[in-house]
Amino acid sequence: MEFLSELGLFAAQAVTLLVLILLLALGLVAISQRQRGDHDGHIEITRINQRAEHVSDTLNHAINDPQTWKAATKARKKAEKVKVKQRKKALKAKKGGSGQESPADEPQRERPVLFVLDFDGDIHASATDNLREEISAIVPQLKKGDEVLVRLESPGGVVHGYGLAASQLRRIRDAGTPLTVCVDKVAASGGYMMACVADRIIAAPFAVIGSIGVLAQLPNFHRLLKKNDIDFELLTAGEYKRTLTLFGENTDKGREKFVEELEETHALFKHFVKDNRPALDIDRVATGEIWYGQQALDEGLVDELATSDATIQARLEGSDVFEIRFVRKRNWQEKLGMAAGSAVERSLLRLWQYGVSRRLH
Repeated sequence: MEFLSELGLFAAQAVTLLVLILLLALGLVAISQRQRGDHDGHIEITRINQRAEHVSDTLNHAINDPQTWKAATKARKKAEKVKVKQRKKALKAKKGGSGQESPADEPQRERPVLFVLDFDGDIHASATDNLREEISAIVPQLKKGDEVLVRLESPGGVVHGYGLAASQLRRIRDAGTPLTVCVDKVAASGGYMMACVADRIIAAPFAVIGSIGVLAQLPNFHRLLKKNDIDFELLTAGEYKRTLTLFGENTDKGREKFVEELEETHALFKHFVKDNRPALDIDRVATGEIWYGQQALDEGLVDELATSDATIQARLEGSDVFEIRFVRKRNWQEKLGMAAGSAVERSLLRLWQYGVSRRLH
């Protein structure tokens, strides 16, 4: 009976999982059919200084006695008031003592600004759409002394997708603003194509860096079709319109042309990296190999070892640090797809945990 009960439970979970997968598929179809003009969204801005101050204040309140905390808070507020008065006095002196701001005057900043962006890359570099909006928002606001820091995580993907993402980052440097890329986990292949655009690359000690190479792979079902007497016809105009196919019979000539195209793409990749990091021994590092943080530093692929958290925290004292995120408005089909995806993930986790618990018993 226990066996039948467990079998019934497993069957119920399997059916639930199948339904959730179908819902996920419907959501993904809806997302793929979304029109290009539906990219409505908004920019979210978080002042990291304020968040850090709040956390520090809460922690101090928890670990110190009330009198000490009150005294420290009072002293801090008093120091802030003094700083505000000094800034107002300096601004008044700068305007000739009139105290009146001319309409033609640009807003004055008390401190330089560090803008923080995030890029979490997939194989298609889908996050490029959000990156484009974020950079378009900050570029008109950039002033002398400002900087941009991008927290980048990506194992790479399609050439044209990451090429566009790298070009978006180039807009920051073209505006004359220093660009820093921080890599906590991985910036490989297309991810490194993006990273190398920066003035400075900072990587965590065990971050994966490099993979400057080009990969292409595809299955071929020609022999399976032939075995089952299924004909497949591919009609093209142009000798190399299609070199390798999924269902047709591939030829040595087609393979040679395909490899030639891969080599050409690799050469463009190497040239791009060399242009952005001229000190690199490109022939040594462009072998498709990867390096961990310290090795990447030794090879010149990165400039410093540190986490993004440490890098940002070190800037809080002298800069106003703002995290910029573009949040796209999602329609109900996309929300359904995301909800189904989360449900599938939870179901798979429960099934895995159930299997593990049975093995442990």
